Amino acid sequence: MLHITPTPRGIGVKLWGTHEDLNSFYEVIGKFWGEERNLTMTGSENRDKLISSFSYEVRKAFEGQRLKKKSDHPEIDEVEYFGAEISWIHFLFFLAALKFNMRYSETTKFDIAMVLQVEYWLEKAMKEFDETGARKLIGFIDGGIYEANEYIYHYMRKINMDYVMQGGGKKAFRELPELLEKASFLTDEYDVYQTFLENEAKRLGCTVNDLEVDDDYVDYEGVKW
Repeated sequence: MLHITPTPRGIGVKLWGTHEDLNSFYEVIGKFWGEERNLTMTGSENRDKLISSFSYEVRKAFEGQRLKKKSDHPEIDEVEYFGAEISWIHFLFFLAALKFNMRYSETTKFDIAMVLQVEYWLEKAMKEFDETGARKLIGFIDGGIYEANEYIYHYMRKINMDYVMQGGGKKAFRELPELLEKASFLTDEYDVYQTFLENEAKRLGCTVNDLEVDDDYVDYEGVKW
């Protein structure tokens, strides 16, 4: 079974599972992005970039290229677990994009159960890190982030950059819902960033999907999770 724990400084979580657990999750994710029939839907390319970037971390995890640990449960045989560190923002936006695509695809009870399991553990991790901050953040697990946002990947990258630069800790965690207001439809923050992206694309003579968030100055490799 998958399980999720908060990172020490609250930048995000550690997603854990056996090789089989994570591979099953990876296969479920793979059913809901990159499908040709979704390419005509507004924002499909942007959602695919978001989901695929999350899927990449899950794959790297079960391939043993991220985190590893042994089970320390005294009543079961020693089992090796694999994991990956994923920011709160990346996880929440991923769920929003995935569930949007699931609404327009055939799903099984296993697919739905997998998503519900992940949501359960993500909420538990929020409460474990900080009960006070979690009370406002939990609502973003199943709402709050505008799922049909055609530039959802760019919003995720921008908000994630802003949060990482705060350096983590409970104070930053409690302010995270305010940062996520940028992702809520019809807020001033949402409209301002959409206008910025569209103006930048017009200035550069490209589409918004061709734009990259300017975060070269952020030391992601040196982040203290």
